[in-house]
Amino acid sequence: MSKEYDLYLEEHIENVEKAFRWFQTNLPEILESCVCDMEWLICKGHDHTKTREDEYAAYDAYFYGRNRSFEVVQAYNQAWLFHIHRNPHHWQHWVLINDDPNEGETILKMPRHYIVEMICDWWSFGWKTGNLEEIFKWYDEHKNYIKFHTQTRSTVEHILRLIEERLGQEGE
Repeated sequence: MSKEYDLYLEEHIENVEKAFRWFQTNLPEILESCVCDMEWLICKGHDHTKTREDEYAAYDAYFYGRNRSFEVVQAYNQAWLFHIHRNPHHWQHWVLINDDPNEGETILKMPRHYIVEMICDWWSFGWKTGNLEEIFKWYDEHKNYIKFHTQTRSTVEHILRLIEERLGQEGE
């Protein structure tokens, strides 16, 4: 176990919460249609599986270890797979790879509360750096790779536009 990884996790979860609290204060309407306890989900439950041994050890070795040997990379890849399947706030969780090659992939709609948590997760890095607008550049660089259901993409982009507009108003 590494103190560095523990500190990273603590800071990341705090920054996800900062993003959520920003929504509560500045865009509460985004949260109104969600039918779960989003405050618990995002502020207390976010990334809780990263403390499980099969995720923690691999993440710690990959990001804070002395080397990235083949074994370390393979363990990290497996931990990442576990993580995205245990945490529905990752878009990859909603991509179904069908057994039948003729069926290909099915992209499922993400529930709104997971969309909000995903955006808070992405935005946490801007809270870390103090640049709350870097999420827009990050999304522009990644949006063609991210596999979203059309309704999910529309919701994500709508929320990002609202954030951008509100940040612009704060800067005036």
